[in-house]
Amino acid sequence: MKFSAFSLGLCVFAAASVNAQYFSAGWTPGQAAPSPELTPVDTAAVPEDTPSKVAPQRITPSTIVNFFDVTKLLSSELSVSVFSQFGINITERLESAIEKTKVWDSRVPLITDDNYQDLIVNEPLTPKEEQDRTWIIVISVTTGRQDGVSLFVDQVFDEAYNQTLIEGDLPNVRWGRIDYLNVTTITTKWSIWHAPYLVVLKDRGRTLRFYKPQNLRLKADNMRNFLRDEQWKITPPWSSAYAPGGDREWILEYLAFCMTKFYNVIILIPRWMLFVLSGSIASVAINFLHKPTLPPQQGQVSLATTMTASPPTNDAAESTATSSPSKTTKRKRTKAKI
Repeated sequence: MKFSAFSLGLCVFAAASVNAQYFSAGWTPGQAAPSPELTPVDTAAVPEDTPSKVAPQRITPSTIVNFFDVTKLLSSELSVSVFSQFGINITERLESAIEKTKVWDSRVPLITDDNYQDLIVNEPLTPKEEQDRTWIIVISVTTGRQDGVSLFVDQVFDEAYNQTLIEGDLPNVRWGRIDYLNVTTITTKWSIWHAPYLVVLKDRGRTLRFYKPQNLRLKADNMRNFLRDEQWKITPPWSSAYAPGGDREWILEYLAFCMTKFYNVIILIPRWMLFVLSGSIASVAINFLHKPTLPPQQGQVSLATTMTASPPTNDAAESTATSSPSKTTKRKRTKAKI
């Protein structure tokens, strides 16, 4: 009996704790059909949408080099706090220095070995757009050394680009720039070994025309007329055996692959360390090539000299042998006279 009373008490307690929404008075004639009541959901039990995992960034030699970038090191919080102790605003100094080094229009896309395929070869275009698409690319060395010709070409190129944006009369032409000192694969495949150069690119990089600055009238208006009137069609495209589609194209591709691998290793070495290593190796090589020869020591006779010494001749020996008896006979004669 005690067990049944205890069980009955538990049932009553459970019934009292049940939410009243599970009990209904029933349906009466003429009453609208009741809409199902929604059960409240505990929001705490529902997991929140977790952000999608970001794909890990692909590690390239350029990203590794960025860890040793002096600008990033000086702009870090630690460097800023250290310089602030000496009353130096290193952030302002860096910004002014960077502004002075800017010689290019940042609106012109910078073409590199990493983005060439996505930017030019795999550019999403319709068949009509692909037929009309024309790239004008300048290959420059202005950032690496003080080259007056390259700087002048960059200024004319940026001025023509700015005028084109204002006029909007070259919708099918895209502008790009290649830093010759930081690009290896593209320039090797195009067989370009010095800069500056102007390149007119068509057919996603399969049709190329190269122009030296000396062969063009370098003015912004002339460059725009050159593109608007398609005067570049007068020049035949590069069609040698090493050109894109040629029988020996694979040679330049293999050479570009090897040189890129070598460049990716060299670029990991800091520039100051590369200068120290190259200078040390050059000094050792020069000292080895200009090493003076040691003079022979005094009193040291070589074996070759001893072996080549000539013996006395037979005539000299005979003369010495005959000279001695003559002297003895003369002595005997003098004794006899006495």
